[in-house]
Amino acid sequence: MAASAAARKALGDHGERIAVTRLTLAGMTILDRNWRCDLGEIDIVARDGDVLVICEVKTRRGLDYGSPSEAVTWRKAQRLRRLAMRWLETHDCHPREVRVDVVSVLCPAQGAAEIEHLRGVC
Repeated sequence: MAASAAARKALGDHGERIAVTRLTLAGMTILDRNWRCDLGEIDIVARDGDVLVICEVKTRRGLDYGSPSEAVTWRKAQRLRRLAMRWLETHDCHPREVRVDVVSVLCPAQGAAEIEHLRGVC
């Protein structure tokens, strides 16, 4: 893995750990992390009461390319819905509803990370 790819992966992993902490503190139960299938990957699968939450985590160091959450396009959100259905097909889980959330993590060179949790993006 090239140095820049390794740095991006490390930043992404760090953002996911921050997101898990935030979601847990918000009362959610983490069911799965980095779940993969032929359609792609779900960063975090959580339960919020009787709602299944598919959570995409976007982490960036700065705002040069916009906020992290801006990287989740309509097309990406639709893919996450398809991934949610595939996850449900492979797990014994019968939620009342399914929600797609985005956790945006901005990790500046200095200072604390800024976290934004957007619920129900699609």
